[in-house]
Amino acid sequence: MTGTTAVKRIVVISSGLSTPSSTRQLADRLAADAASILRERGVEVEVQTFELRDLAHDITNNLLLGFAPPKLEAALEAVASADGLIAVSPIFTTSYAGLFKSFIDVIDTQALTDLPVLLGATGGTPRHSLAIDYAMRPLFTYLHAIPVTTGVYAATSDWGDGGDGVRSLPDRIFRGAKEFADLVERTDRSGLVNDPFALDRSGGHLIGGLAGE
Repeated sequence: MTGTTAVKRIVVISSGLSTPSSTRQLADRLAADAASILRERGVEVEVQTFELRDLAHDITNNLLLGFAPPKLEAALEAVASADGLIAVSPIFTTSYAGLFKSFIDVIDTQALTDLPVLLGATGGTPRHSLAIDYAMRPLFTYLHAIPVTTGVYAATSDWGDGGDGVRSLPDRIFRGAKEFADLVERTDRSGLVNDPFALDRSGGHLIGGLAGE
């Protein structure tokens, strides 16, 4: 068992655009279950949540100029030093939100290596539930993160009782959170070195992408 002296840091990113947001609600419930499971095992946990809509202007400026203002830099450093990431996006036109992808684009390419990730998504219809597996999961796998097997999608109707024999949303949240907690508990990323000043793109990107992508 992980010793109680090792604090596990979980970072939550939510890219919901409205207030209140079902995306934020799902993110909070995933984080609460994961933290509860770890604490029951004697693991100390710190949870830090970032609403990407609050960082939207900073993210855009970073994409254009290659410079992260203090609030965005704090979020990027939190992700790079986390023991686990919970990433939740609304689904628009069958894929994750543009704001969600833009944030991922400004993360250092090595920051997610070996990072356990619990994926969540929200939408108005159950028809978009596969977006986690065909859109979000490949994105994080490409960045060498470790997405847990269970992704949690919540349609508008899922906030009810989950009848008709379908596994209820609380059950799916708990299952995903447990898989995530299992990985976070045994993952050690202390040896990873992430250089926040490293560039993986050509210098032209810093002046609006005039050179190659």
